[in-house]
Amino acid sequence: MNDTQTEQKLKVLVLHGPNLNLLGRREPEIYGNMTLSDIDAALNEQAAKHDIILRIVQSNHEGVLIDAIHAAIDWADGILINAGAFTHTSIALRDALAGVNLPAVEVHLSNICAREAFRHRSLIAPVCVGQISGFGWRNYLLGLTALVDVLSTHKEEEE
Repeated sequence: MNDTQTEQKLKVLVLHGPNLNLLGRREPEIYGNMTLSDIDAALNEQAAKHDIILRIVQSNHEGVLIDAIHAAIDWADGILINAGAFTHTSIALRDALAGVNLPAVEVHLSNICAREAFRHRSLIAPVCVGQISGFGWRNYLLGLTALVDVLSTHKEEEE
């Protein structure tokens, strides 16, 4: 693949926030039995089918996620993010997403609005193009599909 082909492909940063490394073992009645590796494999499979380049980052540390968002400004077309509990607490993540001004889709494994009241509010949703929750691991695939659609529409409008 030459540089021109790489530049034409859509490039997406996938961010997994805190505790998502425990998927498959952590509260399977809420989060299901899929591991993070399983989800990443499904994302990579979907990305390969649609000629999308993914960079996937998981961290339990807010600053690592922020650094990945900042770095994305130089290479990514969009961001798919499950910020985990930082969704409800991190103004810094919200500001990082707003600062890079890349289309982002927020995903959650569970339906955050059907859970504890403190999970009902997302601080990052206002700076995302959309949010998908409640369909388990499939939300990542749905989110990637939605993000690619948004990015493709933007590219068509630019041409």
